[in-house]
Amino acid sequence: MIDKKFIGYEVPPTLWDVEKGRIRFFAEVIGAADAIHLDAAAAKAAGYRNVVAPPTFIFGAESDSGVLMKLLDTLKIDLRKVLHGEQRFDYHAPVCAGDTLRFQTRIADIYDKKGGALEFVVNDTKVTNQLDEHVADLHAVLVVRHA
Repeated sequence: MIDKKFIGYEVPPTLWDVEKGRIRFFAEVIGAADAIHLDAAAAKAAGYRNVVAPPTFIFGAESDSGVLMKLLDTLKIDLRKVLHGEQRFDYHAPVCAGDTLRFQTRIADIYDKKGGALEFVVNDTKVTNQLDEHVADLHAVLVVRHA
């Protein structure tokens, strides 16, 4: 069982640099053909600092930043037992190439169902950029399966 003493625990902040090539690749993979995701001149003409990341890009950025692995290590959770239960994004500002994102994750709740066969870890993450702009709030629920 995951120790409920971790409710309220904040994972040490993680920084992650947003690269233009990563945005382009992600946009192409998901079929986001708008020029603001692919061309810096088009993005700047539309009023952005640089190429703009599609909205769900931030989910991958959070994963790539190492936040999840820090969380699992802290809670002593075997990655092989983890399922993705829920994800929600609330956006406040665009993410652009050249940004440095800061992920601050807090464990909001830990609970179990089915007599402990399933445990749920609820995480809330505040994302800011190098300009100290509040970029997004991420909400995720991880499900941990027990035999």
